[in-house]
Amino acid sequence: MLYIEYWCMFKLDLSFSAPQLCGSFVLAVGLWLRFDPETVQLLTGEEAPETFFIAVYILIGAGGGMTLVGFFGCCGAVKESQCLLASFFACLLVIVGAEVAAGVFGFMSKDKIIEDVQKFYSESISEGSENANRTAIAAIYHTVLNCCGDSVTNPSLCLPGDEDLKNCLNAITDFFNEKLYIIGYVGIGVAGVMVIGMIFSMVLCCAIRNNREVI
Repeated sequence: MLYIEYWCMFKLDLSFSAPQLCGSFVLAVGLWLRFDPETVQLLTGEEAPETFFIAVYILIGAGGGMTLVGFFGCCGAVKESQCLLASFFACLLVIVGAEVAAGVFGFMSKDKIIEDVQKFYSESISEGSENANRTAIAAIYHTVLNCCGDSVTNPSLCLPGDEDLKNCLNAITDFFNEKLYIIGYVGIGVAGVMVIGMIFSMVLCCAIRNNREVI
């Protein structure tokens, strides 16, 4: 009997520690996506599209919130507090919604985000673009993505021998597809794990209430 009790407590501790562990993971992924040197370089400039970072900011906020909320769950389980457990459940519900929103946004807005970045790049290599800043932006894309030009390239922007490199529009698609899939899978996947934590919090909350009614 004592063994079963300890085993149940172990599972409860694990379930309430999971939000903190998952929150740290989501926060780390979000910060990596936000401050990844290659991504930052590609989206540098006053006219650079910022749509990509919307999902990243949601992910960072959800990860930070989840890490803090895990504290309520642990305290509620240890103190057998229905109030803390209910707060834990409510906060997790909001965070799960935010993570699902980030994941869905990453998947649903994928084409729009890629199109905006491609347009930003194409404007930097257009024939009428003599601005030194735009030329520098094009050079950054060529270096980071190891590509050169689009279907109608300004030849002066490509170095000799670069004609055989990948089309930059295709390179942009591949690069941001990978990042957006990470956002989508992390957001929706971790949200699924958090649902388990919500179920455990409600089970424990009901058990505490029933136990007090019996007493």
